[in-house]
This record gives sequence, structure tokens and C-alpha cells, in this order.
Amino acid sequence: MSSSVSSAGPRGPAGLAELSATNGDRHTIRLKNVHKTFGGGSPVLAGLSVDITDDAITTILGPSGTGKSVLLKHIVGLLEPDVGEVSVFGQDIWRVSEVDRFELRKRFGVLFQDGALFGSMNLYDNVAFPLRKHTDKSESEIREIVMTNLKEVGLEGAVHRAPNEISGGMRKRAGFARALVMRPDVVLFDEPDSGLDPVRTRLLCQLITQMHAEHGGTYIVITHDIASARTLSDYVGVLWQGKMVHYGEAEEAFASDNAFVRQFLAGDAVGPLGMD
Repeated sequence: MSSSVSSAGPRGPAGLAELSATNGDRHTIRLKNVHKTFGGGSPVLAGLSVDITDDAITTILGPSGTGKSVLLKHIVGLLEPDVGEVSVFGQDIWRVSEVDRFELRKRFGVLFQDGALFGSMNLYDNVAFPLRKHTDKSESEIREIVMTNLKEVGLEGAVHRAPNEISGGMRKRAGFARALVMRPDVVLFDEPDSGLDPVRTRLLCQLITQMHAEHGGTYIVITHDIASARTLSDYVGVLWQGKMVHYGEAEEAFASDNAFVRQFLAGDAVGPLGMD
């Protein structure tokens, strides 16, 4: 298993993050020995350590219930580890003030499973919301940014439609536009292909790849879909029993001789992963 790899990914501009000058850190996202248990049950994360490669698309795979979404919430600072360190942009996110932590979160974009759009707002206002809340830009500036983002995801003709008036795939694209509107350094995707048919899954993967090639950034995609991982990934992390059992370049993951990684990525019924 490799949990620390080179900091320059194959896509996008180099050096996107303004990392701490004091430690020379070249990894925007680092987790070290992270443990998390809820309500006295079994550990969800059990000593997880990984350095996410900068300016690349990393997919995080693993069986249901292995803590993939919990990992994502730790990265963005929504959950505090019981033990361990979560470092973003060269800082331990839980050793800074709440004000500083809030500022760090502004450098993230997040696409949730269903897009997480506000039902009372049309698509334009949904995408404009972060700019109105977190910047002092004028409405004309906001309009230019919002329309550019909606055009990039093919929704410039749907600006006045409400989330309940569009398809699930369109809601995901609108959520993606909103996640990118602040031009974040890191974009997190929580199972963006959930609920989509194979064709729309493929189209969404192409859109994610296209946007990353255009804007750069560190993209982390949580998915169950092996085909999506093959399409998207520069790097692959495989999570099992609360630990990152593999992290490395995509080609390395799909050629792994680790019994669990090989079984999971092949979708094989024979191996260490059972129904329990």
C-alpha cells in the first residue's frame, strides 16, 4: 500500500494551492491515523492515513458502509476525528479557530448525491447563492459568473426552472455548477453517479473530466461504480475496514495483487469480501 505519492497529477496547472510555507507540504489534503466511532459502535475509520495527490482526480472506492462519506466529511471539516490529524492547505483543520475553519471551507466545492439544491430557488439563484453569501460582487458580476458556469454544464436554458421541474441528471449538473462557482481549490463529489442510468453516468463522468481539465484543482470522487472510476481516475484509493488499503495511480490499482483490491475492482464473488 502506498499512501504518499507525487504531488503533481497528470491533469491541470501545477501549484494550485497556497500551502504552508513553513513545512513545504505539497499535499493539499492529508489524513494521519484518523479514527472515528459513532455512539460506542464499531469504528468507522480505524487509523486511516492518506496523502491525496494535488491537482488530480482521485476516486475513493470501497464497499457500502466502509466510511467513504464519513471520510469526505472529515476532509471538509464537518466531522472532527476522535484521534488523528486532518490537514488541509498545510493546516490541521481542528487546530485553527472556527473562523479560520470557515474560511478554509470556502476553498472547497461539494457536490452531494442529489445536488442538494434549494427547492425554493430556481437554478440561477441556486448557483448564485455562494457568491451572494460569501463575496461582495455586484449582481452584474454574479450574473456573468453564474451564466458561464451554467453554460459549462449545459443548463443555460434552464435558469428559471425549479429543482423539482428537472431530471436527476440535470440537478446533479446544477449542483456541479454551484460547486465550481467560487473556483475552489478542492472539489468533493459524494457519489455523483448515484441514481443515474449508465448513459447519464458516462456523460457526467465526461463532464467532470472536462471541467477538471479546464479549471484544474484537486477532485475527490466517492463512488461505488467501477466503470466511473476507470473513466475518471488519475489516482484510486480503496477503503476497507476503516483504513485506506490502497492508494496510488489508477493503472496500479487495477493491476493490484492485493486480494481485496483485486476482488473489489473486478467485482468478483470470490475473495476476502463477503456478505457480512
